[in-house]
Amino acid sequence: MSRIIVLDTETTGLEPSQGHRVIEIGCVEMINRKLTGNHYHVYINPQREVEASAIEVHGITNEFLVDKPVFSQIAEEFLAFVNGAELVIHNAPFDVGFINHEFRMLANPPGNIDDYCKITDSLVLARKKHPGQRNSLDALCKRYGVDNSSRTLHGALLDSEILADVYLFMTGGQTSLSLGSLSGGGALAGGPVRRLSMDRPPLKVIAPSDKELEAHREKLAAIEKKAGQCLWKNSFPDEVH
Repeated sequence: MSRIIVLDTETTGLEPSQGHRVIEIGCVEMINRKLTGNHYHVYINPQREVEASAIEVHGITNEFLVDKPVFSQIAEEFLAFVNGAELVIHNAPFDVGFINHEFRMLANPPGNIDDYCKITDSLVLARKKHPGQRNSLDALCKRYGVDNSSRTLHGALLDSEILADVYLFMTGGQTSLSLGSLSGGGALAGGPVRRLSMDRPPLKVIAPSDKELEAHREKLAAIEKKAGQCLWKNSFPDEVH
């Protein structure tokens, strides 16, 4: 069983080394690449002020956090939820750095989050897949046609739900035969937005028919005759040549 937890956090500022703290954690669970509907979400009292610039990003105020639990009160249940899973995080060093900082501040530090989970940075994956393009979460939503219309402010649970959709599209193979547009918006720019249903059936694998394989071989042979070389022909499996 492959268990993936897509995770996001919101914080009081940008640098844990300057005393900034985690104020929200949002996680959604996928098993065998299917959203289960199981999630973990909590707001946390950081025991310090949230910077005004951070509030502009996520909208979480100091007043809202006053009656929320402190990190030590939620650390055990959070670790139990993610333990043993692969964590998918956009710009993982940021969130991992903050979580590890919170762990180190506990009376009995449990170690680092990467001692319990495999960490996958979806930003690194996106940069490899789309070099030279914008790979923010909003940019990826536009590229893959994922609905982020409710993302007026950053929020850990909403962002993890959106990232789960993006991750499935980004790692699920080709989603369009389009080569993109002049605007650089990606293969699905301008198309309808969509969200993946949690109860969608597994994708079907459709094998080509003998007629389709023969047509493909003829097309590759025609390309090779005209161009003198056909790289695609070399990558066509031997058993279907």
